[in-house]
Amino acid sequence: MLPSFTFHSAGSLIFGRDSVNQLGEIAGRLKATRILIVTDPILVKAGLVERALAPLSTAGVTCEVFAGCVPEPPVEVVRAGVDAARAFQPDAVLGLGGGSNMDAAKLVALVLAHGGDATDWVGDSRVPGPVFPLICVPTTAGTGSEVSAAAVFTDTAKKMKVSTLSPYLRPAFAVVDPLMTVGCPKQVTADSGIDALTHAIEAYTAVSQTEFLKRPGGASVYQGKNPLSDAMALECIQLVGKFLKRAVDNGNDLEARDGMALAATLGGLAFANAGVALVHAMEYPVGGAVHVSHGAGNGLLLPYVMKYHLECREWEIAEVGDRLFDSHTAEGAIAGIERLREDIGIPLRLRDLGVTEAMLPGFAEKAFAIKRLMRVNPRMPASADEILDIYRAAY
Repeated sequence: MLPSFTFHSAGSLIFGRDSVNQLGEIAGRLKATRILIVTDPILVKAGLVERALAPLSTAGVTCEVFAGCVPEPPVEVVRAGVDAARAFQPDAVLGLGGGSNMDAAKLVALVLAHGGDATDWVGDSRVPGPVFPLICVPTTAGTGSEVSAAAVFTDTAKKMKVSTLSPYLRPAFAVVDPLMTVGCPKQVTADSGIDALTHAIEAYTAVSQTEFLKRPGGASVYQGKNPLSDAMALECIQLVGKFLKRAVDNGNDLEARDGMALAATLGGLAFANAGVALVHAMEYPVGGAVHVSHGAGNGLLLPYVMKYHLECREWEIAEVGDRLFDSHTAEGAIAGIERLREDIGIPLRLRDLGVTEAMLPGFAEKAFAIKRLMRVNPRMPASADEILDIYRAAY
Protein backbone atom coordinates (compact mmCIF):
# COMPACT_ATOMS: atom_id res chain seq x y z
CA MET A 1 0.00 0.00 0.00
CA LEU A 2 1.41 3.38 -1.03
CA PRO A 3 1.58 6.08 1.67
CA SER A 4 -0.57 9.20 1.51
CA PHE A 5 1.43 12.29 0.62
CA THR A 6 1.23 15.88 -0.61
CA PHE A 7 3.25 17.53 -3.39
CA HIS A 8 3.53 21.18 -4.44
CA SER A 9 5.22 23.19 -7.20
CA ALA A 10 5.28 26.63 -8.79
CA GLY A 11 1.93 27.70 -10.20
CA SER A 12 3.08 26.99 -13.77
CA LEU A 13 6.37 25.60 -15.07
CA ILE A 14 7.47 26.45 -18.61
CA PHE A 15 10.58 24.58 -19.78
CA GLY A 16 12.55 24.65 -23.00
CA ARG A 17 14.89 26.57 -25.25
CA ASP A 18 13.64 30.11 -25.98
CA SER A 19 10.83 29.77 -23.42
CA VAL A 20 11.91 33.19 -22.09
CA ASN A 21 10.16 34.60 -25.16
CA GLN A 22 6.85 33.75 -23.46
CA LEU A 23 7.33 36.35 -20.73
CA GLY A 24 5.02 38.85 -22.45
CA GLU A 25 2.23 36.29 -22.55
CA ILE A 26 2.90 35.40 -18.90
CA ALA A 27 2.63 39.06 -17.90
CA GLY A 28 -0.74 39.16 -19.63
CA ARG A 29 -1.93 36.11 -17.73
CA LEU A 30 -0.97 37.88 -14.50
CA LYS A 31 -2.59 41.12 -15.73
CA ALA A 32 0.77 42.74 -14.94
CA THR A 33 1.60 46.05 -16.67
CA ARG A 34 4.52 47.12 -14.44
CA ILE A 35 7.21 44.58 -13.54
CA LEU A 36 10.28 45.02 -11.34
CA ILE A 37 13.15 42.82 -12.55
CA VAL A 38 15.46 41.79 -9.70
CA THR A 39 18.88 40.84 -11.08
CA ASP A 40 22.58 41.74 -11.00
CA PRO A 41 25.02 43.88 -13.05
CA ILE A 42 26.79 40.85 -14.54
CA LEU A 43 23.58 39.68 -16.21
CA VAL A 44 22.88 43.20 -17.45
CA LYS A 45 26.32 43.27 -19.07
CA ALA A 46 25.88 39.75 -20.49
CA GLY A 47 22.69 40.76 -22.29
CA LEU A 48 20.45 38.32 -20.42
CA VAL A 49 18.36 41.10 -18.87
CA GLU A 50 17.72 42.48 -22.35
CA ARG A 51 16.57 39.02 -23.48
CA ALA A 52 13.95 39.07 -20.73
CA LEU A 53 13.00 42.70 -21.37
CA ALA A 54 12.41 42.26 -25.11
CA PRO A 55 9.23 40.12 -24.98
CA LEU A 56 7.89 42.20 -22.08
CA SER A 57 8.44 45.42 -24.00
CA THR A 58 6.74 43.94 -27.07
CA ALA A 59 3.74 43.14 -24.87
CA GLY A 60 3.59 46.73 -23.66
CA VAL A 61 4.82 46.01 -20.13
CA THR A 62 6.72 48.79 -18.35
CA CYS A 63 9.78 47.40 -16.54
CA GLU A 64 12.22 48.70 -13.98
CA VAL A 65 15.53 46.88 -13.47
CA PHE A 66 16.96 46.57 -9.97
CA ALA A 67 20.47 45.24 -10.62
CA GLY A 68 21.80 45.42 -7.08
CA CYS A 69 21.98 41.70 -6.31
CA VAL A 70 25.19 39.96 -5.28
CA PRO A 71 25.94 36.29 -4.55
CA GLU A 72 24.73 35.06 -1.15
CA PRO A 73 22.78 38.32 -0.68
CA PRO A 74 23.02 40.20 2.60
CA VAL A 75 19.77 41.56 3.97
CA GLU A 76 20.84 45.05 2.88
CA VAL A 77 20.43 44.00 -0.78
CA VAL A 78 16.85 42.93 -0.11
CA ARG A 79 16.14 46.24 1.61
CA ALA A 80 17.52 48.14 -1.39
CA GLY A 81 15.33 46.05 -3.69
CA VAL A 82 12.26 46.84 -1.59
CA ASP A 83 13.09 50.56 -1.76
CA ALA A 84 13.40 50.35 -5.56
CA ALA A 85 10.10 48.50 -5.78
CA ARG A 86 8.23 51.01 -3.62
CA ALA A 87 9.54 53.85 -5.78
CA PHE A 88 8.46 52.08 -8.99
CA GLN A 89 5.14 50.63 -7.76
CA PRO A 90 5.13 47.34 -9.73
CA ASP A 91 2.25 44.92 -9.92
CA ALA A 92 4.59 41.90 -10.29
CA VAL A 93 8.20 40.96 -9.53
CA LEU A 94 10.52 38.96 -11.79
CA GLY A 95 13.63 37.27 -10.36
CA LEU A 96 16.29 36.74 -13.04
CA GLY A 97 19.54 34.96 -12.29
CA GLY A 98 20.85 32.33 -9.95
CA GLY A 99 19.34 31.37 -6.63
CA SER A 100 20.56 34.54 -4.93
CA ASN A 101 18.68 36.80 -7.35
CA MET A 102 15.52 34.68 -7.35
CA ASP A 103 15.54 34.48 -3.55
CA ALA A 104 15.98 38.25 -3.30
CA ALA A 105 13.02 38.67 -5.66
CA LYS A 106 10.92 36.41 -3.44
CA LEU A 107 11.78 38.47 -0.39
CA VAL A 108 11.02 41.75 -2.18
CA ALA A 109 7.64 40.33 -3.22
CA LEU A 110 7.04 39.24 0.38
CA VAL A 111 7.88 42.59 1.99
CA LEU A 112 5.87 44.48 -0.64
CA ALA A 113 2.81 42.43 0.29
CA HIS A 114 3.19 42.21 4.05
CA GLY A 115 5.55 44.98 5.16
CA GLY A 116 8.24 44.81 7.81
CA ASP A 117 11.78 43.70 7.07
CA ALA A 118 13.07 40.50 5.49
CA THR A 119 14.45 39.47 8.89
CA ASP A 120 10.94 39.61 10.35
CA TRP A 121 9.85 36.67 8.21
CA VAL A 122 12.68 34.23 8.89
CA GLY A 123 11.41 30.77 9.75
CA ASP A 124 8.91 28.21 8.51
CA SER A 125 5.29 28.88 7.50
CA ARG A 126 5.09 32.35 9.07
CA VAL A 127 3.98 34.33 5.99
CA PRO A 128 0.27 35.10 6.48
CA GLY A 129 -0.88 35.21 2.84
CA PRO A 130 0.02 35.63 -0.84
CA VAL A 131 3.01 37.74 -1.86
CA PHE A 132 3.18 39.98 -4.92
CA PRO A 133 2.84 37.98 -8.17
CA LEU A 134 6.23 36.42 -8.81
CA ILE A 135 7.98 35.11 -11.93
CA CYS A 136 11.37 33.36 -11.71
CA VAL A 137 13.78 32.84 -14.60
CA PRO A 138 16.99 30.95 -13.69
CA THR A 139 20.28 31.65 -15.46
CA THR A 140 22.14 28.91 -13.60
CA ALA A 141 21.31 25.22 -13.24
CA GLY A 142 21.34 24.25 -9.61
CA THR A 143 19.34 26.05 -6.95
CA GLY A 144 15.83 25.05 -7.99
CA SER A 145 14.63 28.32 -6.46
CA GLU A 146 12.31 28.78 -9.43
CA VAL A 147 10.06 26.02 -8.04
CA SER A 148 10.83 26.14 -4.32
CA ALA A 149 9.12 27.74 -1.36
CA ALA A 150 12.36 28.94 0.24
CA ALA A 151 14.39 32.15 0.15
CA VAL A 152 17.86 32.29 1.67
CA PHE A 153 19.79 35.42 2.60
CA THR A 154 22.51 36.51 5.02
CA ASP A 155 21.54 38.15 8.28
CA THR A 156 24.65 40.31 8.56
CA ALA A 157 23.99 41.18 12.20
CA LYS A 158 24.11 37.48 13.10
CA LYS A 159 26.75 36.53 10.47
CA MET A 160 24.50 33.64 9.51
CA LYS A 161 22.63 32.50 6.45
CA VAL A 162 18.94 32.30 7.26
CA SER A 163 15.88 31.30 5.30
CA THR A 164 12.21 32.01 5.00
CA LEU A 165 9.94 29.12 3.97
CA SER A 166 6.35 29.54 2.95
CA PRO A 167 3.96 28.02 0.42
CA TYR A 168 3.31 31.60 -0.67
CA LEU A 169 6.93 31.99 -1.87
CA ARG A 170 6.45 29.50 -4.70
CA PRO A 171 6.51 31.56 -7.91
CA ALA A 172 3.35 31.95 -9.95
CA PHE A 173 5.45 31.14 -13.04
CA ALA A 174 8.82 29.39 -13.40
CA VAL A 175 10.39 29.88 -16.84
CA VAL A 176 13.33 27.52 -17.35
CA ASP A 177 15.14 28.30 -20.60
CA PRO A 178 18.39 26.30 -20.88
CA LEU A 179 19.77 28.86 -23.36
CA MET A 180 19.81 31.42 -20.54
CA THR A 181 22.52 29.30 -18.85
CA VAL A 182 24.90 29.09 -21.83
CA GLY A 183 27.03 32.05 -20.71
CA CYS A 184 27.24 30.80 -17.12
CA PRO A 185 30.93 30.79 -16.01
CA LYS A 186 32.67 27.46 -15.47
CA GLN A 187 32.93 27.65 -11.69
CA VAL A 188 29.36 28.89 -11.27
CA THR A 189 28.26 25.96 -13.45
CA ALA A 190 30.17 23.59 -11.16
CA ASP A 191 28.93 25.12 -7.91
CA SER A 192 25.33 25.25 -9.13
CA GLY A 193 25.43 21.71 -10.48
CA ILE A 194 26.69 20.14 -7.28
CA ASP A 195 24.04 22.16 -5.43
CA ALA A 196 21.39 20.42 -7.54
CA LEU A 197 22.98 17.07 -6.72
CA THR A 198 22.95 17.91 -3.01
CA HIS A 199 19.26 18.82 -3.18
CA ALA A 200 18.41 15.51 -4.83
CA ILE A 201 20.49 13.39 -2.45
CA GLU A 202 19.14 15.12 0.65
CA ALA A 203 15.57 14.74 -0.64
CA TYR A 204 16.08 11.07 -1.51
CA THR A 205 17.71 10.20 1.82
CA ALA A 206 15.27 12.29 3.90
CA VAL A 207 12.98 10.82 6.51
CA SER A 208 9.73 9.53 5.03
CA GLN A 209 6.70 11.81 4.99
CA THR A 210 4.88 9.46 7.35
CA GLU A 211 7.72 9.60 9.87
CA PHE A 212 8.26 13.34 9.41
CA LEU A 213 4.70 14.12 10.42
CA LYS A 214 5.23 12.26 13.70
CA ARG A 215 8.17 14.46 14.65
CA PRO A 216 7.49 17.57 16.75
CA GLY A 217 7.88 21.00 15.24
CA GLY A 218 4.56 22.33 13.99
CA ALA A 219 3.66 23.51 10.48
CA SER A 220 6.34 23.00 7.85
CA VAL A 221 6.80 23.51 4.11
CA TYR A 222 9.04 20.46 4.04
CA GLN A 223 7.18 17.18 4.56
CA GLY A 224 9.68 14.34 4.15
CA LYS A 225 10.23 12.06 1.16
CA ASN A 226 7.43 10.48 -0.85
CA PRO A 227 7.22 8.45 -4.08
CA LEU A 228 6.96 11.50 -6.33
CA SER A 229 9.88 13.35 -4.74
CA ASP A 230 11.92 10.12 -4.91
CA ALA A 231 11.26 9.79 -8.66
CA MET A 232 12.30 13.37 -9.30
CA ALA A 233 15.38 13.13 -7.08
CA LEU A 234 16.62 9.98 -8.80
CA GLU A 235 16.10 11.46 -12.27
CA CYS A 236 18.00 14.57 -11.18
CA ILE A 237 20.88 12.43 -9.89
CA GLN A 238 21.06 10.51 -13.16
CA LEU A 239 21.07 13.71 -15.24
CA VAL A 240 23.82 15.22 -13.09
CA GLY A 241 25.92 12.10 -13.58
CA LYS A 242 25.51 12.35 -17.33
CA PHE A 243 25.76 16.10 -17.90
CA LEU A 244 27.44 18.07 -15.07
CA LYS A 245 31.06 17.48 -16.03
CA ARG A 246 30.19 18.02 -19.70
CA ALA A 247 28.59 21.37 -18.90
CA VAL A 248 31.60 22.41 -16.80
CA ASP A 249 34.10 21.33 -19.46
CA ASN A 250 32.23 22.94 -22.37
CA GLY A 251 29.74 25.67 -21.57
CA ASN A 252 28.48 25.66 -25.16
CA ASP A 253 27.40 22.00 -25.00
CA LEU A 254 23.69 22.64 -25.46
CA GLU A 255 22.64 19.06 -24.71
CA ALA A 256 24.50 19.29 -21.38
CA ARG A 257 22.90 22.66 -20.66
CA ASP A 258 19.45 21.18 -21.37
CA GLY A 259 20.19 18.22 -19.12
CA MET A 260 21.46 20.30 -16.23
CA ALA A 261 18.57 22.79 -16.48
CA LEU A 262 16.14 19.89 -16.16
CA ALA A 263 18.20 18.32 -13.36
CA ALA A 264 18.14 21.55 -11.38
CA THR A 265 14.38 21.93 -11.71
CA LEU A 266 13.75 18.29 -10.78
CA GLY A 267 16.07 18.59 -7.79
CA GLY A 268 14.22 21.74 -6.79
CA LEU A 269 10.87 19.99 -7.00
CA ALA A 270 12.21 17.10 -4.93
CA PHE A 271 13.69 19.13 -2.09
CA ALA A 272 10.91 21.73 -2.11
CA ASN A 273 8.60 18.94 -0.94
CA ALA A 274 10.80 16.40 0.87
CA GLY A 275 13.16 18.97 2.34
CA VAL A 276 16.86 19.53 2.72
CA ALA A 277 18.63 18.49 5.86
CA LEU A 278 22.00 18.28 7.59
CA VAL A 279 24.21 19.36 4.67
CA HIS A 280 22.30 22.62 4.39
CA ALA A 281 22.15 23.14 8.15
CA MET A 282 25.93 22.80 8.29
CA GLU A 283 26.53 25.04 5.27
CA TYR A 284 24.53 28.00 6.58
CA PRO A 285 26.97 29.02 9.35
CA VAL A 286 29.99 28.29 7.14
CA GLY A 287 28.62 30.42 4.31
CA GLY A 288 27.68 33.20 6.67
CA ALA A 289 31.19 33.31 8.13
CA VAL A 290 33.45 32.91 5.08
CA HIS A 291 31.12 33.82 2.17
CA VAL A 292 31.63 30.67 0.13
CA SER A 293 29.02 30.10 -2.57
CA HIS A 294 26.09 28.03 -1.30
CA GLY A 295 26.70 25.32 -3.89
CA ALA A 296 30.41 24.99 -3.20
CA GLY A 297 29.78 24.82 0.55
CA ASN A 298 27.14 22.14 0.09
CA GLY A 299 29.33 20.18 -2.32
CA LEU A 300 32.26 20.25 0.09
CA LEU A 301 30.19 18.94 3.01
CA LEU A 302 28.06 16.44 1.07
CA PRO A 303 30.26 13.30 1.21
CA TYR A 304 31.06 13.78 4.90
CA VAL A 305 27.34 13.93 5.77
CA MET A 306 26.67 10.91 3.54
CA LYS A 307 29.23 8.94 5.58
CA TYR A 308 27.38 9.98 8.75
CA HIS A 309 24.16 8.60 7.23
CA LEU A 310 25.58 5.24 6.16
CA GLU A 311 24.18 3.45 9.20
CA CYS A 312 20.58 4.37 8.30
CA ARG A 313 20.60 5.04 4.54
CA GLU A 314 23.09 2.58 3.06
CA TRP A 315 20.60 1.23 0.49
CA GLU A 316 19.53 4.69 -0.68
CA ILE A 317 23.14 5.91 -0.94
CA ALA A 318 24.00 2.82 -2.98
CA GLU A 319 21.10 3.70 -5.30
CA VAL A 320 22.56 7.21 -5.64
CA GLY A 321 25.83 5.64 -6.74
CA ASP A 322 24.05 3.43 -9.22
CA ARG A 323 22.29 6.40 -10.84
CA LEU A 324 25.27 8.73 -10.68
CA PHE A 325 28.27 6.58 -11.53
CA ASP A 326 26.96 3.07 -12.21
CA SER A 327 28.52 2.18 -8.86
CA HIS A 328 26.57 -0.39 -6.84
CA THR A 329 27.72 0.33 -3.27
CA ALA A 330 27.21 3.17 -0.85
CA GLU A 331 30.96 3.48 -0.36
CA GLY A 332 31.40 3.70 -4.13
CA ALA A 333 28.82 6.47 -4.29
CA ILE A 334 30.65 8.54 -1.69
CA ALA A 335 34.05 7.95 -3.29
CA GLY A 336 32.60 8.93 -6.67
CA ILE A 337 31.25 12.20 -5.31
CA GLU A 338 34.64 12.94 -3.76
CA ARG A 339 36.23 12.49 -7.20
CA LEU A 340 33.55 14.57 -8.88
CA ARG A 341 34.19 17.46 -6.48
CA GLU A 342 37.85 17.43 -7.40
CA ASP A 343 37.16 17.07 -11.14
CA ILE A 344 34.94 20.17 -11.28
CA GLY A 345 36.86 22.37 -8.83
CA ILE A 346 34.82 22.18 -5.63
CA PRO A 347 36.93 22.87 -2.50
CA LEU A 348 37.76 19.66 -0.64
CA ARG A 349 38.38 20.91 2.91
CA LEU A 350 36.91 23.62 5.12
CA ARG A 351 40.40 25.00 5.72
CA ASP A 352 40.56 25.72 1.98
CA LEU A 353 37.75 28.27 2.47
CA GLY A 354 39.50 30.16 5.26
CA VAL A 355 37.66 28.36 8.06
CA THR A 356 39.73 28.00 11.23
CA GLU A 357 39.47 25.11 13.67
CA ALA A 358 38.35 27.52 16.38
CA MET A 359 35.22 28.32 14.35
CA LEU A 360 33.96 24.74 14.27
CA PRO A 361 32.26 24.49 17.71
CA GLY A 362 30.25 27.65 17.00
CA PHE A 363 29.27 26.31 13.59
CA ALA A 364 28.10 23.06 15.18
CA GLU A 365 25.92 24.88 17.74
CA LYS A 366 24.31 27.01 15.03
CA ALA A 367 23.67 24.03 12.74
CA PHE A 368 22.19 21.92 15.54
CA ALA A 369 19.80 24.76 16.37
CA ILE A 370 18.16 24.65 12.90
CA LYS A 371 15.45 22.24 14.01
CA ARG A 372 13.33 22.59 10.86
CA LEU A 373 16.18 20.88 8.94
CA MET A 374 16.99 18.40 11.69
CA ARG A 375 13.38 17.16 11.39
CA VAL A 376 14.08 16.13 7.78
CA ASN A 377 17.33 14.34 8.54
CA PRO A 378 17.12 10.54 8.60
CA ARG A 379 19.56 10.36 11.51
CA MET A 380 18.81 12.85 14.25
CA PRO A 381 22.01 14.19 15.85
CA ALA A 382 21.76 13.77 19.59
CA SER A 383 23.89 16.85 20.26
CA ALA A 384 25.96 19.53 18.58
CA ASP A 385 29.02 17.36 19.30
CA GLU A 386 27.94 14.85 16.63
CA ILE A 387 27.82 17.66 14.06
CA LEU A 388 31.16 18.96 15.33
CA ASP A 389 32.69 15.56 14.53
CA ILE A 390 31.50 15.90 10.91
CA TYR A 391 32.94 19.41 10.67
CA ARG A 392 36.24 18.12 12.01
CA ALA A 393 36.31 15.33 9.45
CA ALA A 394 35.70 17.94 6.74
CA TYR A 395 38.30 20.34 8.14
